[in-house]
Amino acid sequence: MKHSFILRRLAVLHRSLLYQSAQHHLRLPNSLAATGKVAMSTSVTSNFKNYSFGPWPINSSEIFATSPLSFAFVNLKPVVPGHVLISPKRVVHRFADLSSEEISDLWTLSQRVGTAIEKHYTASSLTLTIQDGPEAGQTVPHVHVHVLPRKVGDFEKNDEIYDVIDESEKELASELELLGKKEAEKLDLDIERKPRTPEEMAEEATTLRALFI
Repeated sequence: MKHSFILRRLAVLHRSLLYQSAQHHLRLPNSLAATGKVAMSTSVTSNFKNYSFGPWPINSSEIFATSPLSFAFVNLKPVVPGHVLISPKRVVHRFADLSSEEISDLWTLSQRVGTAIEKHYTASSLTLTIQDGPEAGQTVPHVHVHVLPRKVGDFEKNDEIYDVIDESEKELASELELLGKKEAEKLDLDIERKPRTPEEMAEEATTLRALFI
């Protein structure tokens, strides 16, 4: 009996050491390691902070979810309703330069956000894509995942969405620069997808935050 008791105690100790090692490797709080879930910010607007998206600031009012290493924010010119972006908090130009922890965190948050917005926008599918480098269409030098809820018939040919994302990416950097200089009136307002106002983006972000409470 004594021998059996010692073996059981050793087994418990071994599991405890493995658990602590995993926590240290993931660099996550105890509560997160226990559940395997990414921390989602559910605080009010004033508790969100500003982050950088490449050289441009993203106001806290446009951010609707965060995790330990990533943040999710609404889009200036969404391709479809609910088209949002997920970026690492650290400004990193290329996907290959992310740490393994940042990669895991980025995709975990993307999965959580995608699941939530698909339901919220009554969609039936999702497009998740990264443009990694200038020749791939990336114009903002900061890794970001496009998350788009998809519906039947939203594009006549499914692959057309990638052409529209490419065009949207080309416009994004120049428009952010213009808005940063308070020269939004110089934008071509005749194009079909018009840049949204800060108030419109803040309103959407407020709505989306409620999905993660």
